[in-house]
Amino acid sequence: MYRFILIFSLLVLFGCEKVIEKTEAPQTPESVTLSFFEAIYTDRDVSKALPYVTPEMREVLEHYHIASSVQRHVLGLSMTNVTMSIDEIDIDFFRKFTDEVTIIVKMEGLKGGKPWIDDRTLRLEKRGKKWVIIEVLPEKGRISG
Repeated sequence: MYRFILIFSLLVLFGCEKVIEKTEAPQTPESVTLSFFEAIYTDRDVSKALPYVTPEMREVLEHYHIASSVQRHVLGLSMTNVTMSIDEIDIDFFRKFTDEVTIIVKMEGLKGGKPWIDDRTLRLEKRGKKWVIIEVLPEKGRISG
């Protein structure tokens, strides 16, 4: 009798776990990148950005504590009223065979109260089933201002 209850309980437990996994939205490099930038520029909450980065980048973000410091020191671009879009992504058509991508995010907003358009380039890596940001690439120059 106890064996039946134990086996039944384990089946229910494992069955529930799979249902939870299926309800999670699939992550794409684009969604991870935009979620990271929204956390920093729109929500202005560093803790919301932490799930999208490697443990090494997490330490850097936590060091700066606040979003404005992360904007200035990590991303090199302090802006307000920002809208973001994916400008370019270097990923193959089949995606299944790619474990690392580079994404350019176009950002439009205000810098010092004046309209500004710029971009930032990030490298992401697939770790297991999850994409994480591994690096903010150095900028080549200003787009407009």
